[in-house]
Amino acid sequence: MSGTGIGESMGALGARSRALAVLRIRSRALAVALLPAAVAVVLLAGGATGHMAGGSWDAARWAVTVCAVVVLLLAAAVSAVIVRASPALSPTVELAERAAPDLYRLVRDLAERLEVPAPSALALTPDCDSWLEDRTHPAHAIRGGRRRRTADAPVLVIGSPFLWWMRVAELRAVLAPVVAGTGPSAHPDIAAARRFVRGLDAAVADAARPGHGFIRTLAFGFVGQVTRVLLRSCQVHAAEMERGVAAAASERAQAVDYGLRIVAQEQVGLAYAGWDRLLTRVALPAWRMGRWPSRLDAGVVSALTELSRRDRLAEGFTSRLGERPACDLLEEPGAVDEAASLLAARLFHGGPADAGPDWSPVDWQQYPEEVVDRKWRTEAARLHRVLDGMGVPPSTSPEGPTLARVMDHLSARGVLGTVPVDASEALAAGISAEVAREEAAREAAATPSAASPAALAAPTDGTGDVLALGGTDPLPLFPLQPPRTGRELLADHVTAMVCCTAVDTAGAAPGLDWLDGPALLIDGERRGDLGSPVLSLVEDGNATPLRAWLRSLGVRPEKPVRLV
Repeated sequence: MSGTGIGESMGALGARSRALAVLRIRSRALAVALLPAAVAVVLLAGGATGHMAGGSWDAARWAVTVCAVVVLLLAAAVSAVIVRASPALSPTVELAERAAPDLYRLVRDLAERLEVPAPSALALTPDCDSWLEDRTHPAHAIRGGRRRRTADAPVLVIGSPFLWWMRVAELRAVLAPVVAGTGPSAHPDIAAARRFVRGLDAAVADAARPGHGFIRTLAFGFVGQVTRVLLRSCQVHAAEMERGVAAAASERAQAVDYGLRIVAQEQVGLAYAGWDRLLTRVALPAWRMGRWPSRLDAGVVSALTELSRRDRLAEGFTSRLGERPACDLLEEPGAVDEAASLLAARLFHGGPADAGPDWSPVDWQQYPEEVVDRKWRTEAARLHRVLDGMGVPPSTSPEGPTLARVMDHLSARGVLGTVPVDASEALAAGISAEVAREEAAREAAATPSAASPAALAAPTDGTGDVLALGGTDPLPLFPLQPPRTGRELLADHVTAMVCCTAVDTAGAAPGLDWLDGPALLIDGERRGDLGSPVLSLVEDGNATPLRAWLRSLGVRPEKPVRLV
């Protein structure tokens, strides 16, 4: 087996073949650019020797020579853009070796067992995925205002939830086929083909970026057309090359922890389910309140433990928690978790790059009071502001707003089954407009830091750097959910008002459910049956189910509540 680790498997041969196909496309493009120059040389040589003399030959000679010069200049311009274009970098938390010496040692030992080059560095991504990333472009050597040495080997990017949920042996098994990919990455043909395709992709992105000015826009428009044609020509071969590389890496990795890797893949799927639930149900409400949970990776363990308790399919997974977690391979797991959590907020919500008065971390112990309770009271206050703006009569209580005011307004629409004026539509529209204005104000306040690529690179306690994606792509890069509809916002706000009333009049408390997010606790137990009565009120104008729910818990809707 070769030293590059590519071997002679079918996948390896297929990857080489496709890489050569990509390089042939590059060679053909170069040949097309040089063809007029070659014809011009022949005509000039013929004129110099007297074999191609005369009026028609002279005219042809000048025309072809001018055409050759123009084509060569255009080709040089396109080539310069492709070479200078900086391929996009995935946003990651970089791990210096001093921050994770044991993890570096595990990866190097794994590379040695696989007989492939070790990755040049390690980085974390706040997602359930792992891959190799080429960072050899000269532009990648300057990040965060500092010049860094680039290495030939790719960087290994590891999903941060894996480190907290997986055990050390499971992580090694999952990383084996990824690390095995450094072998194909080192093959000259595959490396050259990847550089060419990445350069084309970056050039297309640069050409499409606005703000070039009229003349530069025309020039970049031409460059963009040429590079798009080349990129389309390479797409099929590049995709097949990557499939071949993955097949070769997977085949090589079968010799290392193959049986354990089958079991570990089950943990990958479980981690993904828990991570997605944690982000959408738990982290997103906090981000919308201007707070970012600073221990998301630790939270995924709690979420998956809760899932294993509820779901019989997940039984037995908690027994793994007695084994050594992979996060023990880090010197300061808390600092790394905090950096990954802030990056997750940047990617999935578009929050500011740095903590501040309106964007501060929150610990899980503080979450119920500082996120859940504040969320409910903020939404309840917004609900009553919109009612005030609509001219709805105020609460009968002089001490403050009440739930009864909301229920009376939404249920005073005539007999069920008729088609009266729909009060909920107007209220939903008013809430949507209010939320949109508040979000626009927040975005305007955050524009200076969000618009600056340099502002997206922030050091994190010396453990790693939060990197910006190359270019000026708007954030969030991967929004978790589509915008909420007016009806959904109205239901959320009515639910918040009900919860505030339960807390202030019936001794309930805000809580955190690891799988469902903000929760209402009554006598220490989560109540998950509030959704249906609220929907009956919002969608049908029927307050009877909600009134029955309130009576069963001793909640007094006519009593005033405290708002923010």
